[in-house]
Amino acid sequence: MQYMIVEHFRGGRPEAVYARFRERGRMAPEGLRYVASWVTRDGTGCYQVMECEERALLDQWMAAWADLVEFDVLPVMSSAEAAAAFSPE
Repeated sequence: MQYMIVEHFRGGRPEAVYARFRERGRMAPEGLRYVASWVTRDGTGCYQVMECEERALLDQWMAAWADLVEFDVLPVMSSAEAAAAFSPE
C-alpha cells in the first residue's frame, strides 16, 4: 500500500530535519520503501510517498522523527488504480 505523508516541520524549520537525515539517513525500517518527495518552497513541509505492506512499519519510521516533524498520513492509490476502482461497470 502507498501512503502520502504530509510532513509539517516543527516550528517551520527544516534545518534540524536535514541535519538528522545527513547523520542517520531516512531511518526507514526494512520493508518500508521511499518512493518520492517534494518540499514546499518555503521549507516548512514535505510531501512524501512511502510504500509498505504493514502500517506498523510506517508508524515506526514516524516515531523516529516525531520530535522534529508532525505527520498527516493518507492512504493513496495511483490514478490508474482509481480509474479501475471507480469506473462504472
